[in-house]
Amino acid sequence: ATRQHKKFHSDCKKRQPTNISVLCNTMKISIAAVASLSCANAFTFVQDGARSFMPSSTMLQANRQPIMAGNWKMNPATEEEAIELGSALTDLLGEETCPMDEDNDFCTEVVIFPPHPFISKVKDVVEDIGITVGAQSIFFEDKGAYTGSVAASMVKSVGCEYVLCGHSERRSLFSDSDDAINRKVKKVLESGMKPILCIGETKEEYDLEIKNEVCAMQLSKDLVGVAKEDMKNVVIAYEPVWAIGTGLVCGAEDANEVHVFLRSILASLYDDEVAQETRIQYGGSVTPDSVDELMAQPDIDGCLVGGASLVADKFGRIINFVKK
Repeated sequence: ATRQHKKFHSDCKKRQPTNISVLCNTMKISIAAVASLSCANAFTFVQDGARSFMPSSTMLQANRQPIMAGNWKMNPATEEEAIELGSALTDLLGEETCPMDEDNDFCTEVVIFPPHPFISKVKDVVEDIGITVGAQSIFFEDKGAYTGSVAASMVKSVGCEYVLCGHSERRSLFSDSDDAINRKVKKVLESGMKPILCIGETKEEYDLEIKNEVCAMQLSKDLVGVAKEDMKNVVIAYEPVWAIGTGLVCGAEDANEVHVFLRSILASLYDDEVAQETRIQYGGSVTPDSVDELMAQPDIDGCLVGGASLVADKFGRIINFVKK
């Protein structure tokens, strides 16, 4: 690992542009704890003593229920429009769409994340058809003088079953740190809801060829203190930040390779069972044209959809992807 660290820093210094010199210095800290030089090779993780993991060719294979999620972000503008969008979705669900159901592993679970003021009314519209609602974020404290924040108990009381944690926009625009995200994940689980933990590299990190290191670091930090038995209620969403709303595309096979790598990290943090049973979504400008190829990949279990989820016909097509 020491030789790999030295080689990484040497290569990084040679090819870094001036405007991202800080990033290489920052990565020195993370590489001390997390090192990986290729998607399918060895991963070394340090926690409670050094531990090495090589992805196993005989990992437990698990059936994972597909999960499609629509993140409405700060849209639409009014409660009336939100109700209309929710109502339109109820007419577009296929026969293979259902809530989380242990007796029907192969139907597609659908979750939507309206803005906080619209959650209750939208839930009333969609719950009978089997669509679940979630919150786009929460604060990790139970109550107090935190103006503008909402507690996990609040969103649960209006019917939320899921909460997004660590979305790239929360990380970049609102400076959510990995420590804060970790506290949110644990608070969501403690409250009896399910976190969708979002991770992913920026364009600068992608160009530096350190996407694996970044994702491994985020995943390991954001799951600190989360017990193995709680992982059945955790969904991971891989979001290459550079592919969100930019017109740049992460290919389906490339995305799948990252998902395979993430399972190797989960196996190192927990075991092969957790690695194979945890659902991992892809999120990055998912469209009706790209969803079938994405969902044909063996390690992609669903999609976290942004803009397309605001158009009922588009999201309906994504929900009812064609199985290959």
